[in-house]
Amino acid sequence: MKPVRLLLDKLYEIPALARFKPVIGAADAILYGTNETTHAAPHVVDNIDIKRYMILVIVALLPAVAAAYLSFGWRIIAIIMVSYIAGGAVEVIFAIIRKHDIHEGFLITGLIFPLVLPPTVPLWVVAVGVVFGTMFGKEMFGGTGRNIFNPALVGRLFITLAVPGIMTMYWQTPFASGPDAITSATPLTTYKSTAQAAVVNPAIVKEGTTQVLFTNPYAVKRAIHNYDSQFDGVEVYCLGGPAYKMAANHRRIGPDNAVRMVSYADLLIGKEPGSMGETFRLAVIAGGIFLIVLRISNWRIPVSYILTVLAFGAIGHFFLPAKIAPPLFQVLAGGLLFGAFFMATDPITSPFTKAGKYVFGISCGVLTVLIRSFSGYVEGVMFSIVIMNAFSPLIDQIVLRFKYRPVKA
Repeated sequence: MKPVRLLLDKLYEIPALARFKPVIGAADAILYGTNETTHAAPHVVDNIDIKRYMILVIVALLPAVAAAYLSFGWRIIAIIMVSYIAGGAVEVIFAIIRKHDIHEGFLITGLIFPLVLPPTVPLWVVAVGVVFGTMFGKEMFGGTGRNIFNPALVGRLFITLAVPGIMTMYWQTPFASGPDAITSATPLTTYKSTAQAAVVNPAIVKEGTTQVLFTNPYAVKRAIHNYDSQFDGVEVYCLGGPAYKMAANHRRIGPDNAVRMVSYADLLIGKEPGSMGETFRLAVIAGGIFLIVLRISNWRIPVSYILTVLAFGAIGHFFLPAKIAPPLFQVLAGGLLFGAFFMATDPITSPFTKAGKYVFGISCGVLTVLIRSFSGYVEGVMFSIVIMNAFSPLIDQIVLRFKYRPVKA
């Protein structure tokens, strides 16, 4: 590595390359760490800096990247490369204009952004989205550390609104290829469309009913044991393996009338369509726990986010089963786990106070369930996190005002 060290030192001294000092400095920091030292106590006996700190987040994302590659093929690598090249170009241009070091935050943005996209997305859409997110989600606010919104979500939100057909209608079934692998249905869209057309968890299947949806085995058992229920000519949709097994094995319904919508096991191991990084949820959970154990991300936001979705989903599904999906399905379907572990925990765009983190996570959970259930969009994670990003400074201000009240004379 000594020749590389000498080369970098010579590049610093070339006047013609003065404008490109941020690029040279970024390469220096990645290869050798920071050369800054403290002038007074406390002294840190390590050369780690934020750039290397960010690498741990990338390590946590690698299982999801590997799963995406195995599920959807080589095109995933091309999408990630386009994201890094297009977004990195914006980062370099702004660093040169401002004569600042290249901000290390894009190491994460450039990887998270492609992981929240459909695997069929055209490469030009990837480039447009990451350029928009980096420029208007971060650089226009002054760069890393000054942005209000998560830049990856800003880019995702922009292309969702700009080209909704591409972002919502073309999904690839994992471990499949060819035209037959392309589908317009994800677990969330399947549930929402079925729940709108069917009678959900009826105690009695009345005569003339054509479709029913059971979201748990107890609802199936209750309807079967009611002998006033009429199952002849009725399509019985079942959410999850246990409900389907009970319906398909009972003589009043049978396998010919029972239809299994989604298996919870398939959601965990990545057999259902979705965005590239969200399908293999075991990898997402492992990466999230890895970050929490190393204290890179704070556990309060993802835990409060997920528990809120479970609690609010359970209450809402009990009273409005046709509108609000069951709690476990809410957590395992869509991008909730990926958003909770890797996007809501962004230390720049989320509250820094402990109480504020709870408020942020709970609010994201409530908004996610509401948007999924009552809006025209089937997914609410992206919108909920971006909305709460805007409220993060206010949340911290309110928490600090209550915690440190002025002393009365």
